[in-house]
Amino acid sequence: MAISQVVLAGLLLLVLGLLYLLVASRGRSSTYKWAAGVATVASLLLVWGNLAVGFIGSEDNPMNLLYGAVLAVGFLGAILAKLQPPGMAKAMFATALAQFAVPFVALLIKQPELTMGVLWVIVLNTVFAGLWVASGWLFRRAGVASAGLGRLVG
Repeated sequence: MAISQVVLAGLLLLVLGLLYLLVASRGRSSTYKWAAGVATVASLLLVWGNLAVGFIGSEDNPMNLLYGAVLAVGFLGAILAKLQPPGMAKAMFATALAQFAVPFVALLIKQPELTMGVLWVIVLNTVFAGLWVASGWLFRRAGVASAGLGRLVG
């Protein structure tokens, strides 16, 4: 592994670690923190996997740039949600949809021969979409829990 790859991996871990701390500090419940953790791990694995080997073909395949849109959906959704649990849940569900759509958009653009490799890319994206859904579900639970606590206190 070249020095630049080690530096890039370190920066990736640093940035995502700080992002996790920022998001997790906004929620009081452990469920919210778990939701933020799942989203952070999904982001880390998505970026790291794409930089290392690429999900669609090799890491040099320009179709892998579509995964930037997945991260953008999650990031913009989190900003629009102001990190509040109900909005974060919606943002993570939208991110799951974007993740699931990537291989199909790539298929429409490139129109490759359908092989087992294409099927594995769809399966891999489904697994990642599941991580985003799990995060969204946890954010939803955190929102329901905080709404219930608000009714008890208020």
